[in-house]
This record gives sequence, structure tokens and C-alpha cells, in this order.
Amino acid sequence: MQKTLFIFLISIIPFLVSPVTKSNEPVVAETPAQVVEAPAADLLYEEMQLEGVVGYMAFRQAVEGYEKIDGKRKEILTVIDFTKPSTEERMFVLDMKNKKLLHKTVVSHGRNSGENYATSFSNKVGSYQSSLGFYLTENTYQGKNGYSLVLDGLEKGVNDRARERAIVMHGAPYANPANIAPGGRLGRSLGCPAIPLSITKSVINTVKEGSVLFIYANNQDYLAQSTYLSGYNDGLPSYNEM
Repeated sequence: MQKTLFIFLISIIPFLVSPVTKSNEPVVAETPAQVVEAPAADLLYEEMQLEGVVGYMAFRQAVEGYEKIDGKRKEILTVIDFTKPSTEERMFVLDMKNKKLLHKTVVSHGRNSGENYATSFSNKVGSYQSSLGFYLTENTYQGKNGYSLVLDGLEKGVNDRARERAIVMHGAPYANPANIAPGGRLGRSLGCPAIPLSITKSVINTVKEGSVLFIYANNQDYLAQSTYLSGYNDGLPSYNEM
């Protein structure tokens, strides 16, 4: 009799101590759901109202590298997007501190990088091609192209011969959008990012002496070599080192 009573009590104890849940009440998970936050670059892109102006992936990669570069001395980021044609505005100067777009302009690519689109890139002396990747801006000087800005290529094997190649930012008559070539493209440089003469001084004075410049082309080989980027290099076109 006692054994039977004990077994009965053991069998009903779980019902006595378990809370009763009404059928119309939601069941609460045992652990809190994870909150997935948007990447900081996405929020910044939206806050700076860059949609339809600056390409999203160009901006996102630029910001990722910008955050990793310790040598910068200015909170300015310049993005050149070579997925856009030379006849469109594809260089953007961004104030990262005040979250503002300061300048947007057309910019020339190297004469051996392509016609209206830049599709071939090189780090080689005498290639007359543009080089992708991250740069730091340095000092200014007066040269054969007038007021010019020295660029220091930060990525080994990609753009680290920029000084040796005399790759600088400068103004040029052929970079004026009013002087579109008969082939329907902007004039081309020997590899330098050349901009219209009318804005050269203003742009260079904004970005000189320690800001970051990023030249983007959605290019697989560059991404595979990049010092600052990873995780983007699936199914994209190749980087032509030669």
C-alpha cells in the first residue's frame, strides 16, 4: 500500500510544480534571440545618403580598409570607382568625421587600362595602367602637370611602386568632361588619377597630407592580394599584373 502511494505521488509531482501555460499565450524561448546588427559601413552609407551616388560595394570595401590603416592623419576618404565609365562622376571625397560628401567628379584612368571603362591594371613601371587598392596621400608639388599630389601605394605587389611610377593626382585638360573624346570617353592619363583643372586645387587641398584613397574595380586578383580586404573574391574578374 505504501509503495503504491509513493509511486502515485512521484508520478504527479511534475504536474504540481510545473507552471500552467495557457494555450493562447506565446511560448518564451529558453535563451534570448540573437540580435543581428547591420554592418557599420551599411549604417554609414545610409546616414551619408550615398545611395545612387557612390556604389555600395566600393564604399563598403573602402571603409573596411580605411578603418585598418593606421598611418592616416586625416578623417577623409576618397573613393574612385572604376566599375563606372570615365564619362560619369566616379571619384568621391568623403568627410568621415562629419559624414558628408565633399566632392564628386570625373577622373581619368591609364591609357592602357581600357577605353571608357578601366578593365586592366598594373603595378609595373611603364605599363601606363592604373593601379587598384589603398593609398595614403602625401605632399603637394608643382610639376609638369601643375599642382600635383604625391600618392603612397600601401599594398605590396598591387600599387607599392606608385612613387617609382610617378603616379600622382593632378589636373589635366583631357580630364575635363567638356572634352569627351570622339570615342565617347574621357581623355586618359599614363596611370595617374587625373581630374578637371577647375577643381584640382580644391580637391587636392582637401585630401593632401595623410588621407586615404581607394581605387576600386570589383577585381578578383586584387582582392586575393589585398593587404586590407578579404572575403570578397568569389567569381569576379581577374587583376592583370602585367
